[in-house]
Amino acid sequence: MEIRELRYFAAVAEELHFGKAAQRLEMAQPPLSRAIARLERQLGVTLLERTSRSVTLTEAGAVLLSEARSILSAVAAAERRTRQAAQSRPRLVLAVKSGTAGGLLAKLLDAYRAEPGAATVDLLLCEAHQQQELLHNGQADVALLHLPFDSTAGLDSEILYTEGQVAILPASHHLAGRSQVRVAEVSALPELPMARWPDHDGSYPAGPGPEVKNLTQLFQLIALGQATVIIPESAGTDLRRDLAAVPVLDAPPVTTVIAWPPQSRLRAAADLIRVATRL
Repeated sequence: MEIRELRYFAAVAEELHFGKAAQRLEMAQPPLSRAIARLERQLGVTLLERTSRSVTLTEAGAVLLSEARSILSAVAAAERRTRQAAQSRPRLVLAVKSGTAGGLLAKLLDAYRAEPGAATVDLLLCEAHQQQELLHNGQADVALLHLPFDSTAGLDSEILYTEGQVAILPASHHLAGRSQVRVAEVSALPELPMARWPDHDGSYPAGPGPEVKNLTQLFQLIALGQATVIIPESAGTDLRRDLAAVPVLDAPPVTTVIAWPPQSRLRAAADLIRVATRL
């Protein structure tokens, strides 16, 4: 199989429409159809079921789509990192979930800028679980992840620090004045259901609370009395006046790590990681 064939197949498999896939690839439809048919003959399997009205993936096609996405992401990452290595002044992309690790991030960037020959660091602010995908597909070189919420599967990482968690409540709520609370007390508030974050596959767990993707959206809902949440202590600093953060005595600790692809050979990334582990 060639990379070009995988790009063709991925486009058709994602669009489930030959015409739309051809437009996306900026090519005519007949050669695209022939390329997919040739790929099926080469593999000896049917990848797509076609009717006059629809295109659907077979089980074999679903497997190839997953593999194709990984391969194409790896190729794109290799292209970007190769060009990056040739630059006279290297650049690094650091992925961080928006609204988290603010204090650490400021210290890290200040300390790294003071290093001789420091690269330019471009911050990529993400929503929940996006950092891992950005590292795997080569759009980011390094990321800050928070365990156990994020996953380091397929990545190398170093632990930076571990912290407790806090409940974020409307400042007027009767629990807001407490010195500490327990998980059961927060999760049992009928008027303030726990907000729901997406899982790694993008789906949301069942529950009455609102679906959220970022802290800005979440804090607005809490201020309006629509939800509550238990989050890492560092994410609950510098809150708006109408919110309160209360330590949760029995919430599991959260560990922040710096992570990177194991195949990375970027000197600038290694320097940033070294600085982070010294903080």
